[in-house]
Amino acid sequence: MIGRLRGTLLEKQPPWLVVDVGGVGYELEASMTTLLALPESGEELALYTHLSVRDDAHLLYGFAREQERSLFRALIKVNGIGPKLALAILSGMDEDAFIRCVMDDDIKSLTRLPGVGRKTAERLVIEMRDRFPHWQADPQGAVESVGATPSQPAAKEPLADAEAALISLGYKSTEASRMLSGLEGEGSTEAIIKAALVRRMAG
Repeated sequence: MIGRLRGTLLEKQPPWLVVDVGGVGYELEASMTTLLALPESGEELALYTHLSVRDDAHLLYGFAREQERSLFRALIKVNGIGPKLALAILSGMDEDAFIRCVMDDDIKSLTRLPGVGRKTAERLVIEMRDRFPHWQADPQGAVESVGATPSQPAAKEPLADAEAALISLGYKSTEASRMLSGLEGEGSTEAIIKAALVRRMAG
């Protein structure tokens, strides 16, 4: 089991990233919450990880905080919630926001997440109440960054990259386009995605 990686961030193309560890490039999939916390390409970092072994692939998922990984592991134990949907949930809201939704029976907020209909939201509220780990505050609340090296240039087409990332999370193409409307000047891909997700959850 691979539980943690420490190395150099080679590439981030939401929702994917590549971390070089001793000359080996590990490809990981991550939530937007984690991706937004990443340092620039070329810098060192440490991530908590979860390895999913399937018949056709070994998939590695990366998390900025141990609490996020714990919630991911709890989510994929819920009937009908796979890793892809779990990442979509964690991309739309952080751990504390998700806990509040569950404890407050906030079905409406949960159904704003891609792939989460009313029945799924109700199942999450019912099944997750007793599955929460013992949460502890994270003093950093971000990916551990180790040292610093010159960063690489930002993507040339951040809006297109942001749209592709939202679609990969489960948003429909038309919905992703609507979420991104007017956000051309937000800057980087990560900044555009963050603004789009905030807009969607406030919707």
